Amino acid sequence: MDFLNYAFMQRALLAAVLVGITAPAVGIYLVMRRQALMGDGIGHVAMTGVGLGFLLNTSPVWMATGVSVLGAILMELIRWYGKTRGDIALAMLFYGGMAGGVMFINLAPTGSNANLTSYLFGSLSTVSRSDVTAICLLAAFVVVVTLGLRRQLFAVSQDEEFARVTGLPVRALNLLTAVTAAVTVTVAMRVVGLLLVSALMVVPVAAAQQLSRSFTATFVIAVAIGVSVTIGGTVTSYYQNVPPGATIVLLTIGAFIALTALAAPLARRRARAAAAARPAGDPVECVIPATRGATDEVGV
Repeated sequence: MDFLNYAFMQRALLAAVLVGITAPAVGIYLVMRRQALMGDGIGHVAMTGVGLGFLLNTSPVWMATGVSVLGAILMELIRWYGKTRGDIALAMLFYGGMAGGVMFINLAPTGSNANLTSYLFGSLSTVSRSDVTAICLLAAFVVVVTLGLRRQLFAVSQDEEFARVTGLPVRALNLLTAVTAAVTVTVAMRVVGLLLVSALMVVPVAAAQQLSRSFTATFVIAVAIGVSVTIGGTVTSYYQNVPPGATIVLLTIGAFIALTALAAPLARRRARAAAAARPAGDPVECVIPATRGATDEVGV
């Protein structure tokens, strides 16, 4: 535990815990909406904000937050109105964000490709006190939204038409989800990196789904996986001198593989238990299958 004696590791671990909480908390809604790669797209756009931060000599984290929020709103507007040309517009937005980030950071007097690399793939030693302050504030916003509005966000993510019929402001909630995802990307970029953050938003959720189909249980398990792999990856990168972002993502994929292997025998055991509990005289077609969907989520 000698790494706790260093201030930069204390800051890095705090940032890692916050990333481990916020990324899966938002990712579960993106997975339900079948927008698993949205975080990757926002990460490309956020590069422009990082470059502008260096060019204007302001905080790259806050600048990236503003730019990525604007990018997320544009992505939602394109999704609503883009129709057949929407994919082309999104491609230009993503690639333009990457190109803008590279251009701006090279025009900045204090900027260099080395600075950009630390934001692309994460860096422990460069997490400053101001970064930690920004990450704490942004993470608090993400937690409040994802927990405080979990019922509404779940309803919209599960079935937009049903949510609209019940009177929920679907478009406003979709925009809020996109903005929250954008904030999460900037929370995670100092630890995981902009190019790898999408994996931390999606893979823990996919791993949790191997053990549970309930929204609440999946949420809790995904966050537990996120916190575990971010702390484990941060500590491993300190001792082994390896990139933190890559280490965290590989640990996350390892957790997914392990839980997938564990889920298969558990599923077979549940099936045998259900078959044993079924009355012998009932034909198979008379057994009512467990429903899935909004009615399962009483605990949301």
